[in-house]
Amino acid sequence: MTKKALLIFAKEPVAGEVKTRLIPYLSSEAAAELYRCMLMDTLAKAATLKDVDLFLFYHGGAEAAAYFDGLTEGMNFLPQSSGDLGDRMKRAFRQVFELGYGRAAVIGTDSPDLPLAYIREAFLKLEDEHIQAVFGPSHDGGYYLLGLKQLHGELFQGIAWSSSTVLADSLAAAGKGGIGAALLAAWHDVDTANDLLRPELLESANGAELTRAFLLGRMSPDHFNTSSP
Repeated sequence: MTKKALLIFAKEPVAGEVKTRLIPYLSSEAAAELYRCMLMDTLAKAATLKDVDLFLFYHGGAEAAAYFDGLTEGMNFLPQSSGDLGDRMKRAFRQVFELGYGRAAVIGTDSPDLPLAYIREAFLKLEDEHIQAVFGPSHDGGYYLLGLKQLHGELFQGIAWSSSTVLADSLAAAGKGGIGAALLAAWHDVDTANDLLRPELLESANGAELTRAFLLGRMSPDHFNTSSP
């Protein structure tokens, strides 16, 4: 059986260093607590995946390592490499492929309510011999997931990371490199204050219990439009 790995990129939830685009809508401390909730929801959801090994790649030094060591029982955790996001993802994929994994996907912690079915679908699409890369588009122009079955370095080079053209640039690189690509259904990130207003974050069955509790407990219900779009 082909071994599958899910890579989770994460940071230690330190005030002033995470979810800074939510400040001053939230205080730096509240933004860090929200990030902690999103992180824990992501890890808990990922842990329910069957036949998929989990690798948490953390950003930071010894303090971050100590923090994640206490969270990742039954999960591999490794430091992210240096460089920009592309460099770090490229290195992480290389590490798991060198360990003998034949399918790998990377996600972050910005979509705690991402349905598990989307991750399963990514691995399913990678079984197609014509597909070498799977992207999960986010509504801000980036992607919430990238799945590969071998390393394609060109997907991590020349990309304007943290811009609205990340997905378009990545698909262009795939096309130029002859890399067969497939798309999952689009989903949302939580990056800005407006993102907190998404009704999906408040759904009781979204698998993001801590994030939902934070939003309901810290913010007035009047802030949210829970009606269907």
